[in-house]
Amino acid sequence: MNSDCCTPNGEYDLAVIGAGSAGFSAAITAAKGGKRVALIGHGTIGGTCVNVGCVPSKTMIRAAEAVHGAMAAHRFRGLKGNAEVTDWAAIVGTKDDLVATLRQKKYADLLPGYEGVTYIGEGPARLVAGGVEAGGRLIRAPKVIIATGGRPARPDIAGIEDVPSLDSTSLLELDHLPERLIFLGSGYIGVELAQMMSRMGVDVTLACRSRLLPQTEPEVSAALANTLRDEGITILDGVSYEGSRRDGSEAVLTVQKDGTVQDLKADYLVLTTGRTPNTNGLGLTELGVETDARGAIAVGGDMQTSRPGVYAAGDVTDRDQFVYMAAYGAKLAARNAVLGGKETYDNAAMPWVVFTDPQVAGAGLTEAQAQAAGHDVKTSVLTLDNVPRALAARDTRGLIKLVADARTDQLLGGVIMAPEGSDSVQTLAMALKFGMTAKSLGTTIFPYLTTVEGLKLAAQTFDMDVGQLSCCAG
Repeated sequence: MNSDCCTPNGEYDLAVIGAGSAGFSAAITAAKGGKRVALIGHGTIGGTCVNVGCVPSKTMIRAAEAVHGAMAAHRFRGLKGNAEVTDWAAIVGTKDDLVATLRQKKYADLLPGYEGVTYIGEGPARLVAGGVEAGGRLIRAPKVIIATGGRPARPDIAGIEDVPSLDSTSLLELDHLPERLIFLGSGYIGVELAQMMSRMGVDVTLACRSRLLPQTEPEVSAALANTLRDEGITILDGVSYEGSRRDGSEAVLTVQKDGTVQDLKADYLVLTTGRTPNTNGLGLTELGVETDARGAIAVGGDMQTSRPGVYAAGDVTDRDQFVYMAAYGAKLAARNAVLGGKETYDNAAMPWVVFTDPQVAGAGLTEAQAQAAGHDVKTSVLTLDNVPRALAARDTRGLIKLVADARTDQLLGGVIMAPEGSDSVQTLAMALKFGMTAKSLGTTIFPYLTTVEGLKLAAQTFDMDVGQLSCCAG
């Protein structure tokens, strides 16, 4: 890691604003190519994923799964289990230890290994002509990559400022386990955390304007809603938020559903209604960097903004909001900005995962997206009671849906709702990447008694009733 004294005239080939996954990816890529990089913190090193996002939430989701797994042992005849939260603060402390360890090992400790990278603090930064202003000085660089990430959004609901509320960050920092929570929003953050807190023993209500996971297949939304309701979560979907208020120490949310208005009460409202890009104070307007209606930076396929020489990647942009796609987009931006690259962002076979239980994972187009793209669509829906792995595990919650072109038989997309869906979806992504047909997927050899074998069975379901096959006969 360089200091300014090692950089001639204090100039750099590239300035990167933001030291999370995207920022590190961009800086490392450019440094490996022999470029001098200024990596400007603009927030806690490590960014959203390791500090307040993926890492802390997923370890606590796993803890909640351990509780649920013990309680669900009775699905096997002759077994009975029990588990409960005995020390919430210890669970949070374990999460914090993991976060601190990964932040140090996967971010801070990496910097000395890259001589071309100069790390410049964690204070605010601002785009200016000729580079970036940070810490009261000008960091000169002909090319800039903005990778400042995002933060939880606050919904526009009357009275929300005065109500006891949490977001996805502060929820995981509570020093005590609340009795009742109301989650607003039905995206992946809301459903993951609502199920996690319910399994920890909290009375949970989930109120949302649309269906659960509205961007995925409706069959999955319905199946997930049934699963969460079976676990005791109250789901009020299709509501409008009429207002909120404080009642003593409690939060009250007023909703309307089918013409009926009701008040919901809890210790806190948990605001999981989306995320807002971190663009405040960056000076985007002054330099002509365009943003969309959400405030996200608009980028082209090469990750360049409307301002020549200024690129952006990750959650601050209008691209996919996943940490691995942030790192991918940032690597692409660095190559295009300073290494002579001419690469284009490609998410056609991008896998995604929602860490509920069952997990929901998918890749490619949904049925609605495929129809909108002009395909003559055919679909296959296979419930998990047709998958031997699920039968052996006595856990048939979930389904697999595949989408294909009816004329060419080419696979277009799919979604897997299964306890091990996250570890199965990459097979689907690879099938899409290499243009497989449903028939070729259905004739591929898969190991027996695996969740991923369900993909083969779902592909065969386009043309046959797999219930009429003997084990492995397909």
